[in-house]
Amino acid sequence: MSAVAIAILATFLISMFGGVPIAFGLGIASVLGLYMADFPLVILAQRLIAGTQSFSILAIPGFILAGDLMMHGGLSRRLVKFCQSLVQHVTGGLGMVTVLSATFFAAISGSAPATTATIGGIMIPEMEQRGWKRDFSAALSAASGPIGQMIPPSIPMIIWGVVAEESINQLFLAGIIPGLLIALGLMLVCWIVARRSPNIPRERRATRKELGQSLWDGKWSLLAPVVILGGIYGSVFTPTEASAIAVFYALIIGLFIHREIKFAELPAIIIAAMRTSAIVCFIIAIASAFGWLVAIEQLPSAIANGIMSISTNPIVILLILNLFLLFIGAIMDNIAAMIILGTTLSSIGAQLGLDPIHLGAMVVINLAIGMATPPFGYSLFVASAISNQSIERLSVALWPMLLVSFVVLMLVTYMPMVTLLLPSFIR
Repeated sequence: MSAVAIAILATFLISMFGGVPIAFGLGIASVLGLYMADFPLVILAQRLIAGTQSFSILAIPGFILAGDLMMHGGLSRRLVKFCQSLVQHVTGGLGMVTVLSATFFAAISGSAPATTATIGGIMIPEMEQRGWKRDFSAALSAASGPIGQMIPPSIPMIIWGVVAEESINQLFLAGIIPGLLIALGLMLVCWIVARRSPNIPRERRATRKELGQSLWDGKWSLLAPVVILGGIYGSVFTPTEASAIAVFYALIIGLFIHREIKFAELPAIIIAAMRTSAIVCFIIAIASAFGWLVAIEQLPSAIANGIMSISTNPIVILLILNLFLLFIGAIMDNIAAMIILGTTLSSIGAQLGLDPIHLGAMVVINLAIGMATPPFGYSLFVASAISNQSIERLSVALWPMLLVSFVVLMLVTYMPMVTLLLPSFIR
């Protein structure tokens, strides 16, 4: 490993653990690396621009804005009410509502923190009022949020499709079964916890009238994934065009049907989505520049060779790769991680003979689980903020949910058809 590679890696790690925002840490390390390697600094500007010159990346601000509009337009609240009418009478039903709502909302937002904030903001107070512990409710919201990165439309799947130059449509399909398996596992955790807790009452079954009313009220929420995903897989529009359709759909519903968004509120909603999009796109740009520099210094090859040299057994290497990705996901922004490590991971996948779509799904799922993993998971921080619970308390409550996610991850890793079954229908 060259001196330049060691210097930029050390600078980035020191910046990250020193509390410097990840994009600025990457930028500082990139400037230092260019200076040490005697490259002109204008290359940094060139790489920043090149890193965002992809048509597919245009889908990211679209889905972010669509998610914000649907949240303010009342779609998420009606979605929760429909899920509640379905399973509230089951043991642990209210916890299951959180998971089901997050799964449905995942098919709208594609973002783990957004899913955690939206569903958690509604369900944490509701669950606490009905006898559930606040730390468990918040932990459940944090663990359910990453489903938003597995169920399409998924922002990380879009990023990986751009980085690895793979079909975004196939990657979308690859995340559906793992996302649903994790949702079922989290619902099982809710059932077990409710069975063991005498303070959690069993809710009454919704009447047919209440079920029908919640279905009618939530019809536009339930139709949103059908419109978005049906259009993509019906070859009506691309994922990028689907994001624009989602924005238009959310505007119409919020302004003219539910009438919960006023025209005067639109600038604030759009500006908030622009801020989030700017943060994401800036991370993409700076991570692309950093990734180009570390590739020039052959750091990805060194990491790949190091992992491959640990064992000749593919099962062991895959386990090590998963642990490595879980660690990265717990301490680092997943978009930056995918861009920086994309070449390394693709090289390892090729050496192991992994299907590229299987590899992409495995990477995204690992990093998604990391979003809810202590100490720095983004969904964990969001859940902590909206529940006023410490990270330490949430970490204790999270362990059975993380165990469920890890079991599904092992299925994804060692049973490729879990991710490849649905993509096989469009290949």
